[in-house]
Amino acid sequence: MSFCSFLGGEVFKDHFQPGIYVCAKCGHELFSSRAKYEHSSPWPAFTETVHEDSVSKRKERPGALKVSCGKCGNGLGHEFLNDGPKMGQSRF
Repeated sequence: MSFCSFLGGEVFKDHFQPGIYVCAKCGHELFSSRAKYEHSSPWPAFTETVHEDSVSKRKERPGALKVSCGKCGNGLGHEFLNDGPKMGQSRF
């Protein structure tokens, strides 16, 4: 499952079959379906990455980190700190 189309019509937002979401550019493993949850954003939402090096992060503003593929640097969006489904969890 390639992640993610930012041009609208995101096909994986409501997709909950078991699997691994990978970078659309290089195929690097990013997120597991086990870490996916329903959210009101237009894109899939996850609580954690598959591997420690799945993504790279840099601070963009308070409470938000810019997230890129850990292998090729493809932009993936943000990690929103303390905005996950449980207290203290982040949302990708």
